[in-house]
Amino acid sequence: MPQPLASKENSLFRSVVKNYESKQYKKGLKAAEQILRKHPNHGDTQAMKALILNSQGQSEEAFALAKIALKSDMKSHVCWHVYGLLYRSVKNYEEAIKAYKFALKIEPDSHNILRDLALLQIQMRDYQGYIQSRTLMLKARSQLRQNWTALAVAYHLAGDLKETENVLNTYEGTLKSPPPKSDIEHSEACLYKNIVIAESGDTERALEHLESIMKSNLDRSAVMEMRAQYLLKLDRREEAEKAYRALLDRNNEYRKYYEGLEQALGLDRSSEESRQALKELYESYAGKSDRVDAARRIPLDFLEGEEFKTAADHYLRRMLNKGVPSTFPNIKALYADPSKKAIIEELANDYTSEKKMNGSAGTQVNGEISSRFEQSVLYFLAQHYNYHLSRDLKKAMDYIDQAIELNPKSVDYHMTRARIYKHYGNTKKAAEIMNHARGLDEKDRYINTKCAKYQLRNNENEKALKTMSKFTRNETAGGPLGDLHDMQCMWYITEDGESYLRQGNIGLALKRFSSIYDIFDIWQDDQFDFHSFSLRKGQVRAYVDMVRWEDHLRDHPFYARAAISAVKIYLMLFDKPQLANSEEKNLENLYPNERKKALKKAKKEQEKLEKAEAEKKASAAKRPATGADGEPKKEDQDPKGVKLIQTREPLDDSLKFLMPLLEFIPRNIEAQTLGFEVFIRRNKLLLALKCLLAAAAVDPEHPTLHEQAIRFRRTLDSSSMQLPPPISEVIDCHFKLIPASTNISAKNDEFLQKHAQSPLHVHAALKVRQLLDPSKQALNEKDLLATLDLPSISLDEACAGLSLLDEWNSDRKAKDAYIDSAQKQWQEAEAFQKD
Repeated sequence: MPQPLASKENSLFRSVVKNYESKQYKKGLKAAEQILRKHPNHGDTQAMKALILNSQGQSEEAFALAKIALKSDMKSHVCWHVYGLLYRSVKNYEEAIKAYKFALKIEPDSHNILRDLALLQIQMRDYQGYIQSRTLMLKARSQLRQNWTALAVAYHLAGDLKETENVLNTYEGTLKSPPPKSDIEHSEACLYKNIVIAESGDTERALEHLESIMKSNLDRSAVMEMRAQYLLKLDRREEAEKAYRALLDRNNEYRKYYEGLEQALGLDRSSEESRQALKELYESYAGKSDRVDAARRIPLDFLEGEEFKTAADHYLRRMLNKGVPSTFPNIKALYADPSKKAIIEELANDYTSEKKMNGSAGTQVNGEISSRFEQSVLYFLAQHYNYHLSRDLKKAMDYIDQAIELNPKSVDYHMTRARIYKHYGNTKKAAEIMNHARGLDEKDRYINTKCAKYQLRNNENEKALKTMSKFTRNETAGGPLGDLHDMQCMWYITEDGESYLRQGNIGLALKRFSSIYDIFDIWQDDQFDFHSFSLRKGQVRAYVDMVRWEDHLRDHPFYARAAISAVKIYLMLFDKPQLANSEEKNLENLYPNERKKALKKAKKEQEKLEKAEAEKKASAAKRPATGADGEPKKEDQDPKGVKLIQTREPLDDSLKFLMPLLEFIPRNIEAQTLGFEVFIRRNKLLLALKCLLAAAAVDPEHPTLHEQAIRFRRTLDSSSMQLPPPISEVIDCHFKLIPASTNISAKNDEFLQKHAQSPLHVHAALKVRQLLDPSKQALNEKDLLATLDLPSISLDEACAGLSLLDEWNSDRKAKDAYIDSAQKQWQEAEAFQKD
């Protein structure tokens, strides 16, 4: 039980609590000190003081004082509750839950403790514990609808749909009169109940329930969409047709409605009979308005031959006459069909020869429309020949140059020219042109970010940051870069990290990728506030969707991209620990006496930099840095990532990036191959095998898989230590990629012959041959040079071949021969320009 206080001190204690809740921390501390002067061992006051200290950023002092408070009064629910709050503030949810449970044992009727416990249980996905806590909260305050809804959600997320519906029905039975039509919370709850019924598989009952609530429900669009889906699922096609037509009357640009209408009408795009009906259907919708685009674009997906040519001609002329810049992005999906790609190319080339360019034959048009059409055609063709499925960069450049000649101030035209140079491999020229395009419209945020991206691709990090600073709040702590981190601008942080990785600055690269990891942690933590907010506001459907989305947060493409790069850096640090020492990483090839001098010079420069940094910090201390919200911002103690790369356990550190990849994106073959590299270095053979098998399930002919499987077999065959029998049995049972009796050299030659036309497969086979017999390096270099003559080779694959020569430590002669040969094919590519 809490220690009793006199009336005056008890009043002071209540003021401490109020001051904490209103964030008047100085007043709260002063009042707490007054109490502690008379009652130095009063546990509750010590606990509240600890809570205030924690809010002021003094976490260590707060935890120390909270432990003293517990010693002073172990039976105080306030002390245990505060202890839980402190752990919650540092994201240690397991310990916080333990502390809350101790507090509840002492004070089982405390609503605040029970609420805090429930919030942490849903945060940790302890659904059974959450159900228990919500049941207790409902019993204590059954008059609040949000308590009923929260219990229903608890059962729903736990997978018990029957009990979810039962809770919702029970609450509805307690209502003495129906809620008003304007009650948003009731409207949402009704739709939520309908979703629960539908998820249980009873579509018929879900439709009946939906029709009973649809007149009074406030979310009209959701009701109409759900009704159409249910009717279609129940095969009530006539009613489904009417439902989808009603939806199209509300929004005639939404593809999903058109697809639903097609299914309701029983039309199959692969059937010749259906195609004619489909054509008439879309013509009827296109005829309703000249502004409708979807009804004109969708038929291009299923029409074939002459019908496709006619429809494509009408569509292209219409869009190009209007000068719509997005014409090519809108139709490039059709290029997956070679015949359609050829027809579009033929049509576009025909337009360039027309003197009068208009949609209607024989109609004279004014010069303005004709000029706009001409520019649009040139722009379209430039994009067409720049696209990877129809690439001819010389033609693309010719067409975009003609378009720029007609309209030299067009931002879009210059952007396309920059993209063409990017595909040539000339990142420097691409960045210059994109910067010129940015200068044509300095108020356009899109072209500004494009310019920064191209500058980062050209490894111009400072220029890119300066470009981005035109649209950031530069007065915040950390300047433009700090603001980009505050705004969670992941594309910039990722590109910045990849740029530093290309430059060999692995400290800053890892720093950026760690920032991406932290952003996803923030997203994970941000859901905490919504556990109470969403229920309080009645937004149940959105809340359930959010919780389910959070469960798969780490399968986001940006996380995968950053995590893969980070794991690669940790592998580099394990293979070459000297990279962690910034003074030594560039001195490997120097003689000992030269290295000693260079290290001495570097040390002096480092001391000079540290002195300047100390002066900078001293001046900054006078005016504390603030974040975007105006609150004091913690100073980054490792701005260059030096401490990150000086880790003693790089493989262990890589696991925090790697494990979410393997768990949430198991079909990402690059993640699996990286997993193998980490686990084979950690001598975790079963985990390495698991990654191999997962990669084989995705693509059994993948080049990296071939190389790693052979390395795994060699590891097993040459293992100096005897594997434990259980591990050996599992490996023998599951590792069938390279049986023990296989002649590895012959197997590799067979793989090379089978995939002789694929550059990456040839690279993998040559790497294996180099591994098996380093004396064949000259032959490997010759075969690698021959890959440049393969018709399918791309610029990226050619660059990978050059990296392979570096990996083999090939001499200058071999590299020059490779570069000379590659330069003939990619004359603009910077990768093949000699120093």
